[in-house]
Amino acid sequence: QGLYKEALKQFEKIKDTYFQAMYQLGVMYYDGLGTKKDPARGVEYMNKILNSDSPEAKHLKFAAAYNLGRAYYEGCGVKHSTEEAERLWLTAADDGNPKASIKAQSTLGMLYSMPILKDLEKAFFWHSEACDNGNLESQGALGIMYLYGQGTCQNTKAALECLRKAAELGNTYAQGHLVEYYYTRKFYSKAVALAKRATENDDIDMLAKITDCHPTYVAQGAAMAAFYLARCLQLGQGIKKNEHAAETYYAKACQLDPAVSSHLESAANLGRI
Repeated sequence: QGLYKEALKQFEKIKDTYFQAMYQLGVMYYDGLGTKKDPARGVEYMNKILNSDSPEAKHLKFAAAYNLGRAYYEGCGVKHSTEEAERLWLTAADDGNPKASIKAQSTLGMLYSMPILKDLEKAFFWHSEACDNGNLESQGALGIMYLYGQGTCQNTKAALECLRKAAELGNTYAQGHLVEYYYTRKFYSKAVALAKRATENDDIDMLAKITDCHPTYVAQGAAMAAFYLARCLQLGQGIKKNEHAAETYYAKACQLDPAVSSHLESAANLGRI
C-alpha cells in the first residue's frame, strides 16, 4: 500500500503530460489503490484518454474503453447502463484484434451468456476470439459451449481439448466441469485425481487473481470438484471409501457455492448422477 501511495504522488505530477500516468491514476482511483476509492475520478481520466486525439494516448484507448465499460456495468462512478457497457466493450474488443483488449473480448463472451443480453452465438464468437488471443477464462468457457452445444454444434473432441488445456493452466471452472465429465462417464480415478487438484487451494480470490478468472466461476468450479470428490469418497468410486472425508468435501462444496451444491445434491437424489 505504501508503494501505491508513492506511485500515486509521482503519477499526479506527470499526468498532464504523460497519458500512461493518467491511465494508471484512473485504475488506482477506481479500485482504491494507494488512495481512497474515487471511481468518478477514475472514470474522468479514462474518458480523457478515450476522447484524446493525441498519438500518445492511442495505445491506451482499448484498455480505457474496457475500464469504462466495467464502470457502466457496475454502476460505479457513473449511472449503471448495460447498453453503454456493451458499446464500450465492443469498442475495446475491436473485432477480435489481438492488440486490442482481450479482456473485453472475454467479457463480451460472458455478457452474451447472461439472461439480460443472451445471444449464445455471439458469446461463442467472442470466447473464440479471446481464446485465440490467449485468454484462459474464455478457453474454459469455449470448452463448455462445445461440450453442451451452446452457440455452436456439439463437439466433444473440441470440448475436451479446450477444457484439458484450460484445466492444466489452472482454470478451476474448467477443472470442475472436466471432473463432472469424467465422473458421469465413470472415469472415477481421473475424476478423483483432478478433483483433488481443483480443491487443494481454498483462497478463491487469490486463484482468481493468478489466473485472471472471475472469482464467482472459480468458486463454482471448485464446488463442483468438491461435490464429486465427496461422492466418490462416499461410494468408494476411484478411491477408498471414507464417509468422514466425504462429509468434509460435501460441506466444502456447500461453502464454496450453495446453489451449485444444492443442484448437484438434487441430481444425485434423483439418480441423475
